[in-house]
Amino acid sequence: MAEQLPRTTNRELQFANGTAIGISNRWERGQYCSILTRAGIVGCGIYDLKTPAEFGQAIAIAKGTPAKPLVEPEDLFDAKIVGVTPQAEALGIRPGMTGREAVELMLLATRDSA
Repeated sequence: MAEQLPRTTNRELQFANGTAIGISNRWERGQYCSILTRAGIVGCGIYDLKTPAEFGQAIAIAKGTPAKPLVEPEDLFDAKIVGVTPQAEALGIRPGMTGREAVELMLLATRDSA
């Protein structure tokens, strides 16, 4: 059996407030996804919040389940945010909102500062 390499993909995603990059990484028995904006990242639960907060980064995370893991960046659109760094909170991002809402706020923050 041939060894299979991990898979990584990225693509542009269009939102009302601009464009972001969607990223998906998969390997044997694991995966994670994220949406990268100029202001920060909306990602799955694999992301830690403590370290990015120390570096002043805006990160908002959503959490999948074993039955419904977050694999592709589009899976984050309707997923509920469960944690944020203080920098993401300063952009108006709160637990309970959707990933799409969090991305829109990040895009709005950079659009207004441009």
